[in-house]
Amino acid sequence: MLTVFLSALQVCGPLVASGAQISKKAPVVDPMASAQQGISLAAKGRCREALPVLRKTSSSLSLADKQLKYQASMSIARCAMSLNQMETAVQALLSLNREFPHDPEVLYTTTHFFSELASRASQDLAATSPASPQAQQLDAEAFESQGNWDKAAAEYKRILEQNPRLPGIHYRLGRIFLAKTPADAEEAKKEFDAELTIDPSNASAEFMLGEMDRQAGQWDQASGHFSRASKIDEGFAEAYLALGMSLNSAGKFPDAIAPLQTYVKMQPADPAGHYQLGTAYARSGHKQEAEKEMALQREAAAKTPREQAPQQ
Repeated sequence: MLTVFLSALQVCGPLVASGAQISKKAPVVDPMASAQQGISLAAKGRCREALPVLRKTSSSLSLADKQLKYQASMSIARCAMSLNQMETAVQALLSLNREFPHDPEVLYTTTHFFSELASRASQDLAATSPASPQAQQLDAEAFESQGNWDKAAAEYKRILEQNPRLPGIHYRLGRIFLAKTPADAEEAKKEFDAELTIDPSNASAEFMLGEMDRQAGQWDQASGHFSRASKIDEGFAEAYLALGMSLNSAGKFPDAIAPLQTYVKMQPADPAGHYQLGTAYARSGHKQEAEKEMALQREAAAKTPREQAPQQ
């Protein structure tokens, strides 16, 4: 009888143990309470404790907890910045902009933090590679932003002395020559041409050459540059508009329709595109389409600040 009892106990033993394990399951974590705890820790400056909690619970918060999710994401961004965890900070900012578009605090924080990230990267570059072309280019761009064209040009020329075929530098020099007062169009053209010799895929250099020709009334040359720019970069909306405008000015109205159609699809709120397309339609004998575009032009212009008049 004792033997039978012991045998039964051996069989039931694992079941009892299993039941004990089941009873010891971890309690279910309330994401709302956990998020509130993390937000509270972050508010006290205890970011090293707060960040793991917030990262774990933030994605679990439902749409019903929108305000809590907002506070949690903000806390993640701020704590990540303070701890120099840039990837986490950027992810939090992107999430905030996706879920709370046009929120003033989100936009302010995004501006402030991305500016800070740029500053940190700039300082890191200056500290680790001060003689690199990239560090020199940052210096040149800083002079550009200040309107100090001579110092900016000198920096760019110094870069080219050391790296004569570095892409982008001749283009920047060309822009400087155009920005000066008075503008030096001949030197700018030389720089844009030099850029395309080094980098034939520079759509911006093609565009600038086209714009210079368009302003000089050289419609065919301008159209060629704008056409190449739009083929190099199919998302270059301004190139399609400028191409259509140049073709219209050259009297090639049927040819202007296609690039202008592309432009108005990309920028439907710009009255200039509808105006130019309406003109191309009207002068090509497409009266109904022309009337439709002119109506769209008036509608778009009504929503646009007065100073942004249609380009003609």
